[in-house]
Amino acid sequence: MRPRELGTLVVLAALWGASFLFIRIAAPALGPFPLMAGRVLLAALVLALVTAARRTSVPLRPFAGRLLVLGLLHAAAPFALIATAEIHLSASMAAVLLAVQPMFTALIGASSGERPTAERIAGLLLGIAGVAALVGWTPAGLDRESLVSSAAVLLAAFLYAAGTVYSRRRLADAPIATLALGQQLAAAAWLAVPAALTLRYARFDFAAVAAMVALAVLSTAIAYLLFFRLIAQAGAVNASTVTYLIPFFGVFWGVTLLGEAITAAMAVGLAAILASLLLVGRKPGARPSVRETSSAGTAPATD
Repeated sequence: MRPRELGTLVVLAALWGASFLFIRIAAPALGPFPLMAGRVLLAALVLALVTAARRTSVPLRPFAGRLLVLGLLHAAAPFALIATAEIHLSASMAAVLLAVQPMFTALIGASSGERPTAERIAGLLLGIAGVAALVGWTPAGLDRESLVSSAAVLLAAFLYAAGTVYSRRRLADAPIATLALGQQLAAAAWLAVPAALTLRYARFDFAAVAAMVALAVLSTAIAYLLFFRLIAQAGAVNASTVTYLIPFFGVFWGVTLLGEAITAAMAVGLAAILASLLLVGRKPGARPSVRETSSAGTAPATD
């Protein structure tokens, strides 16, 4: 990649890594559902304004049913799970746990007939060991809240993976702008009712609202625009390497801005998970096409 493209990659990873920081600040005050409903609505507004300014066609109606499924799998459900988990988990821990998403993508592919290679099997086993290190040796110990919250993040990673596979197989004919905006609108539809029911418990302090706005504008709308731009400039394969940088930035922001501690188990777990991603993500034979990795549903899991 050229220096400008590499710079875009680093900025993108920093924005997506920061999403864990913003959630950790906002979720305890606003609550998971109001926070994420606000996120997707604001992100949809920004994306709609950008597409209107660029006079980009965004057909939604022909894909409405499929976008609803994508919005649930790849946005509404995992967003709510991660926000709920981060009421108890640190931003650093959530970022590292969510990095297992490509492992689940590989597992879903294998269960649907894709033959796993020896490298991929080794990568999956290594990733499982990394998760075990993280969950077994969390700073809070093996208490119920830590285990349940960790399980919620892992379930979110699985749903992201399911959304990725669904997008590749059922929405390959949808324009990128449709996927980006349609996913946010569909997620808003799923989150509207639970957000309304829990809104009375929200505490709208300045820090929480500012974090929600930053999450929506920086880590969602602008991040997706940068991701698609990077695909156009550097190709889908190079753009997908952002997956390996996101957990590092998630940990960096948590440590520097929230004062979170890095434990030995966290370092070991992160190293094992990233090594597993290198093995799981290595594809023999043909390189993936831009369409396979450029949709909103195939963007790396970020929050």
